[in-house]
Amino acid sequence: MGLLDRILGKPIASAHEEDHKVGVWAAIPMLGLDALGSAAYGPEAALTLLLPLGAMGLHFVGPISAIIIALLVILYLSYRQTMQAYPGGGGSYTVAKENLGTTAGLFAAAALLVDYILTAAVGISAGVGALVSAVPGWLPHILPICLAVLALITLVNLRGIKESGVVFALPTYLFIVSLLGVIAVGVFRSISSGGHPHPVAVPPALPVAAASVNLWLLAKAFASGCTAMTGVEAVSNGISVFAKPAVKHAQQTLSVIVALLGLMLAGIAYLSVAYHIGATDPNGANYQSVLSQLTAAVVGRGFAYYATVGSTLCVLALSANTGFADFPRLCRLLAEDDFLPHAFGTRGRRLVYTWGICILATLTGLLLIAFGGITDRLIPLFAIGAFLAFTLSQAGMVQHWRRQVEKPNPTAAFINGLGAISTGIAIVVVLVAKFADGAWITLLLIPSLFILFRSVKNHYSKVIAETQVPGVMQLTQLDPPIVVVPIGRWSTISAKALRFALRISPDVIVLHISSDPTSLPELQRQFESLVSAPCKESGITIPQFVVVPSPYRRLFHPLLQYIDELRIEHPDRFVAVTLPELVEAKWYHYLLHNQRATWLKGALLLKGDRRVVVINVPWYMDK
Repeated sequence: MGLLDRILGKPIASAHEEDHKVGVWAAIPMLGLDALGSAAYGPEAALTLLLPLGAMGLHFVGPISAIIIALLVILYLSYRQTMQAYPGGGGSYTVAKENLGTTAGLFAAAALLVDYILTAAVGISAGVGALVSAVPGWLPHILPICLAVLALITLVNLRGIKESGVVFALPTYLFIVSLLGVIAVGVFRSISSGGHPHPVAVPPALPVAAASVNLWLLAKAFASGCTAMTGVEAVSNGISVFAKPAVKHAQQTLSVIVALLGLMLAGIAYLSVAYHIGATDPNGANYQSVLSQLTAAVVGRGFAYYATVGSTLCVLALSANTGFADFPRLCRLLAEDDFLPHAFGTRGRRLVYTWGICILATLTGLLLIAFGGITDRLIPLFAIGAFLAFTLSQAGMVQHWRRQVEKPNPTAAFINGLGAISTGIAIVVVLVAKFADGAWITLLLIPSLFILFRSVKNHYSKVIAETQVPGVMQLTQLDPPIVVVPIGRWSTISAKALRFALRISPDVIVLHISSDPTSLPELQRQFESLVSAPCKESGITIPQFVVVPSPYRRLFHPLLQYIDELRIEHPDRFVAVTLPELVEAKWYHYLLHNQRATWLKGALLLKGDRRVVVINVPWYMDK
């Protein structure tokens, strides 16, 4: 077994694709981690914005959470219908493009790509934030830990769809059981104590109010809390990963994810008020995540605490997998429509879109480095892309139902319309509230991606226009090419290139760029005895031996100039440059050679002349 097989697994045949699709319980860890993990950082993001209000801020946690849960339910109903209408994968790009036009579809795609990158970055940074809450001594090492987790997730995804579902299943279900268990115990103790439970571990005291309640502050808190809804669209985008019946499995998966997320959000909001738990300064020395405080207050800092916080860490860090699951698939759709390089549409050895995974890993890593791996710094960029995609998708579904003349569905159109209006209002609030905090960066990224898509499309359209076959093949001007064989010295490598040249044309030119006149007589003698004489005896046209002096020891310029002169002298013929090239048995042997053949090939190709052909003639060294 080779090294690559050990790292990534053996290649999977396309015929076995169906065997590697998943059901509901494997799909929840694969596509639901972002949504479920957002229960940890969504409420905390809202509470962080309410810090200036002190204890008074807890009075607004419930109403804000209730609005977010209501939006979540609307999105759930909308996306169930989207999956039914688009069983092949009802992503925002597909829905918006087919119903609102290509421009709307590309803006939805750009918004989603930005969202997936931020999903990966925020998930990993939030998970590591949970880790340093439990182990404060690791706080200075946040960024290296983030990058290590990113490398692990990338490797798991490169191994295939089924692998990611299996690997992430244990931490996901441990998180669900432990957090819901903590919430259940906390709610029970709160109710049994008349709403005033005694914390096992007293949470940090809330700061003294430093500001008064105002609508702007509440809007910003709501905008940050809305990050808890990101990831809901992932199931709709990823229908292709489900085993048959795909739509039914996808709807069941979404139902479980939304139900669990709603319970977690409601439970966290209730217990935060009951136990007087607020956010702490994420940049402070005594930072503790809200979930860490809540778990310690309910069950203390024993085994249950470390099981809950540990599983939270895993799920938050692994929630980046949602981005890794959907980013490559969206890139594949864009590539199939010529809006991204076609390489994004090619599946790798494990039936995954390797290019998309690697590009997402690279961009996520750069983002983590740029923001130091701190969740709070990334949150302002979050949610805008997701909500723009939500809005365009739901607006597209309204148009979809309007077109169903034979089977109108006004109820479905109403639900999708309500979803579009709700998320449209939410995106305005998020945008205004977070603009100065960094949301303007997202506003620049989305149009920039749109321009990139259009540029790629224009390039492919130009290529198609220039390369389409105008008619039957032209059979005129089929004279053999003039073949140029550049040689520096006579060797078995140059002999092989010259033999090949003599096979394809009687007009062969052996070209020597001379920077050392003292070596020229010996080369001419070798040419006469080793080439000219055998050719004459065999009745083969003797190649020309041309010497171009290079007093400044340059190789490429005089050679390219000579080829240009040939091209002008023979306007109706091809010029084929046959390059002798040494191919080493070991990769590190290439460091011992100057690779002039490779550089010369690049220089010839960059000339862009359609009548100049480059032919590599390799000589393979023995292993």
